[in-house]
Amino acid sequence: MRAASAPGKVVLSGEYAVLDGAPAVSVAVDRRAKVRITASEDDWHSVTAPGFAPGTGRFVVRNGAVEWLEGGAEFGLVEAALLAANIELAAPVSMELDTREFVDTASGSKIGIGSSAALTVALLAALRRSTSVFADAIRAHRLFQKGSGSGVDVATAVHGGLIEFRADDAIVKPLEWPDGLACRFLWSGVAASTREKLAKLAALARRKSRLQLARSATHVAAAWHSADAVLQAFPAYIEDLRRFSIDHDLGIFDAGHEELASQAADAGLVYKPCGAGGGDIGVLLGASEPALDDFLAGTERAVDCRIDSVGVEQH
Repeated sequence: MRAASAPGKVVLSGEYAVLDGAPAVSVAVDRRAKVRITASEDDWHSVTAPGFAPGTGRFVVRNGAVEWLEGGAEFGLVEAALLAANIELAAPVSMELDTREFVDTASGSKIGIGSSAALTVALLAALRRSTSVFADAIRAHRLFQKGSGSGVDVATAVHGGLIEFRADDAIVKPLEWPDGLACRFLWSGVAASTREKLAKLAALARRKSRLQLARSATHVAAAWHSADAVLQAFPAYIEDLRRFSIDHDLGIFDAGHEELASQAADAGLVYKPCGAGGGDIGVLLGASEPALDDFLAGTERAVDCRIDSVGVEQH
């Protein structure tokens, strides 16, 4: 048996701007994609993916090409991983790709913390029997997403902890979480499609707010040396993100994010949607754990997850 796991991610700053060369800051969270690969007595390879795709996929590999007997539309990530990493399966195997920790149990919706990237990383680690999969995982995930995305979610799943990421050269810089910076993650209750928002952005003309967002993202990335610097830098970044969203009609602050941002500011805290926005996950930041707990009292939005300092692992 081969097994591996990789964490989900929350992009704290640099969303969208990372596509224009600005740094993104992202943190791994302790909800992990888990992969188990075992020998099979069938004449084909099989794959199940609870939390990610329904049913069972069956495929064979002939002359380096994947031929699906069943489930090709649902399990394209497996094909992308095999092709991008040039992996050959010598004998039939059964794969279980488990991302149930990435799903809200009440609604059954994915909460938007990078399940496909974490799964790509864990799958390649299990197939390779190695955690040195960053380059292959970037290629595989980009192939799976038909070229979209920056790779920050893959980088976070591989390295774990808090990182700064630049997409141009796939450069990862580990960061230390500042002492005294309290953090909570909140689920909007609405699933959002990053791919749809990126496609919409690609079809629009660039506006000044896009350039300003990149500048602002650079400023926030430089602030992670202290809690005070982070909390002081974020309000201007949030305003630039709001202006960028309006200019490009992306709805980043929809699904209750706008109301939470306003309420948090009134309480002396910082709240912002993370990643593509318009649903999915958000982050609440402050200088005191009790202040965050008081703000969240009575709400069911808080997500039970913590920062994960560990990236991809073999088991």
